[in-house]
Amino acid sequence: MTEFPEPRGALADPAALLARYLEFYRATVLRKLRSLPEAELRSSRLPSGWTPLELLSHLAHMERRWFVWGFLGEDVADPWGDGRDDRWHVPADRSLEELAGFLDEVAARTDEALSSYPVTAQAPPGPRFDDEPPTLAWIGFHVLQEYARHAGHLDVVVEIAVGEVGE
Repeated sequence: MTEFPEPRGALADPAALLARYLEFYRATVLRKLRSLPEAELRSSRLPSGWTPLELLSHLAHMERRWFVWGFLGEDVADPWGDGRDDRWHVPADRSLEELAGFLDEVAARTDEALSSYPVTAQAPPGPRFDDEPPTLAWIGFHVLQEYARHAGHLDVVVEIAVGEVGE
């Protein structure tokens, strides 16, 4: 289990702190998902209808949209590939481990951006941002809050399904 990154010690670099918190939340989401049986990964217990695998796909695509497509300005295949018909979607043949691998690839690119650029660097204008592109710090905190919020959503679903909850 990845230990919660409490603000202690000498770590004060904002980019390193963001990278550490993102690592924690990614690990938390994967731990919770791995505690569920396959049937629970692909079914919904909520009126909104999303499944735990769809949430994982959303998080991986969301992080890639913000850091790789948005901040790094790279072309990515199907940046909105986590959705179909105005809701999250995962093809039936995509497994938890395949999506976890995709998340790991995205995480490596995020870590690369956070370690290679100052947090004050601004994203380039392009297909993701046009008028006033955000800074790396803004993107990092936006993505961090998405993870924290969705990890909480997942906690409720996993608790109902009798999986592993908490930090």
